[in-house]
Amino acid sequence: MSQLPKIIVILGPTASGKTDLGIFLAKKFNGEVVNFDSRQIYTEMNIATAKPEGRWENVEGKRIFLVEGVPHHLMDFVSPLNLYSLSDFKRDAQAAIDDILLRGKLPILVGGTGLYFWSVIDNLDLAETPPNLELRAELEKKPLAEQVKLLQEKDPESAVLIDLKNPRRVLRALEVVLSTGKSFFACRGKSNPLYNVLQLGVTLEKGELNTKIDQRVDEQIKMGLLEETKQLSQKYSWDLPSMSSIGYRQIGYFLKGEMNLEEAMEILKRDTRRYAKRQMTWFKRDQRIVWLKKPWTENATVEIEKFLS
Repeated sequence: MSQLPKIIVILGPTASGKTDLGIFLAKKFNGEVVNFDSRQIYTEMNIATAKPEGRWENVEGKRIFLVEGVPHHLMDFVSPLNLYSLSDFKRDAQAAIDDILLRGKLPILVGGTGLYFWSVIDNLDLAETPPNLELRAELEKKPLAEQVKLLQEKDPESAVLIDLKNPRRVLRALEVVLSTGKSFFACRGKSNPLYNVLQLGVTLEKGELNTKIDQRVDEQIKMGLLEETKQLSQKYSWDLPSMSSIGYRQIGYFLKGEMNLEEAMEILKRDTRRYAKRQMTWFKRDQRIVWLKKPWTENATVEIEKFLS
């Protein structure tokens, strides 16, 4: 393990402060950020995804997304129309990490999507369970609530970890467990690691995190979340995976006349809090994570200097 190239991971629940810490560390340690947020990959989707403000520039003949002068890889590069799988991400993430290492810089992986991290850190074997179209057709006849109940019975681990309001995720997890008899997540085996990884976690006390989540939603509305969602809905189907992102889905309830704006905002805050709880459920499974105490910048610096020495 000690001979493997070293990389840094900054992870935690939404609204915990990962983005700012990642940028600080990239500047301090001659690093570049690799985005590990499954929604910030999409173009045009900025406010609801809390994508950091940046711009595309040509740097040494390559187009790079810069945030405060720091290159951010796998950010703002996938069309909302495209289906982008976990195996696609793993391939692209490894290519970005290897490119950063080749140029003598430190890869800093920043985000909150647990399965994205596991796919790379543990070098998961992502050979896909083949689609079972007959089973899928039968499952699609059931309302989402029935599918969720069945998933909770057959694969309780996956039912805790995935977004149960995302029909595509629920359907796929059911398809895997009913076809193979194995948990959706158990079907992904580990291979030999490719990197020596220091995982640093940031989080807040529950009350403080919930307050920050609520404040973020209020700020997103002021920034134009309603207008952004309306523009996206005029271009893209609500059935696309990208349009199921937290923020767009809930504001969509308002745009489709299913509830008023105040109700949609409250649902958005509630669903974001629940998402943060699911993220922590993911991360608590991994005992390798070093959870930072405040001040994060100072304690992260100490941990990284020790790791790199």
